[in-house]
Amino acid sequence: MRLARWAVAGIAYDGRYENDQLIAVDGTRYDSNDVIWLPPSVPSKVIGIALNFRDHAAELKLAEPELPAIFLKPQSSLIGHKGTVLAPPWSQYLHYEVELVAVIGQRCRYVKAERALDVVAGYTIGNDVTVRDYIGNYFRPPLIGKGWDTFGPVGPWMVTPDEAPDPQSAELRAFVNGELRQQGNTRDLIYSLAELIEYCSMIMTLESGDQIWTGTPKGISHVYAGDIMRMEITGIGALENSVARGAETTYKFPSNT
Repeated sequence: MRLARWAVAGIAYDGRYENDQLIAVDGTRYDSNDVIWLPPSVPSKVIGIALNFRDHAAELKLAEPELPAIFLKPQSSLIGHKGTVLAPPWSQYLHYEVELVAVIGQRCRYVKAERALDVVAGYTIGNDVTVRDYIGNYFRPPLIGKGWDTFGPVGPWMVTPDEAPDPQSAELRAFVNGELRQQGNTRDLIYSLAELIEYCSMIMTLESGDQIWTGTPKGISHVYAGDIMRMEITGIGALENSVARGAETTYKFPSNT
C-alpha cells in the first residue's frame, strides 16, 4: 500500500494513493494534481547518515567512517513531492542526494539488527539537498550545509513493507532535467539499514514517524535555479522537486571551498 499525506485548502489529509488519486481515510477522492503533497510522515526527528556508500566517500576523497556518521536534519527542512527547493543565492555548489528513507512504525530502543526491519512502517524516497560549500572545517555537524528550509524533499508516499522492494537491495537513481546523474543500490551501503536502526536506537529512542535517511551513492553535481530534480527508487516511485533562487541573507558567508 502507498500511504500519503496531502493538503487541500489548508487542510491536511491522510490516506492512500491509488491510480493517480489520493483517497482520504473517509473515502473522499482527490486528484493528485490538485493537492499540495506533504511529507509522508510527521517525524519527531530526521536522522541522516553521511558517507554510507564507499563510492560516495571516494568521490569526495574522504575516509570511510569507522561507525555510522549520523546527523539530525531539521523537521523544518522537509517538503513534499512537487515542492520547491530554495537555493541560497550565495551557494557555489548545491546538489541533490537520492536516498532510501525508512519510516519507523513504533516507539523502540535497543533494537537488534536481527529484528530491526520489524519496526519499520514503510519506505519512501529522500533528497538530502546539500550546499557542499559548507560541509567541513568548523561547519560540523553539517547543519548549515543540509539544514535550510526546503532542503529535505521526501515522498511522494510511503510504501508499506509488504509491497516495498528489499530495503537492502533497492535501486536508486537521480535525474536532473531528465539526465541521469546518480545511480546506486543499497546493497552497497557500508552500514545496512538493519545495522543503522540498531545503532541509532542504541543512542536515542526512535518514535513512530521518525525517518532514517540511509545515505547516497556517488554522482553528485551542481544544480541551479530552474532545474528539476527527480529521485527514483525502483518499487517505490519517483520524487520530483524544482529548484528556485532563495531570499538574500543578512549574513555574508565566507568561502569554504
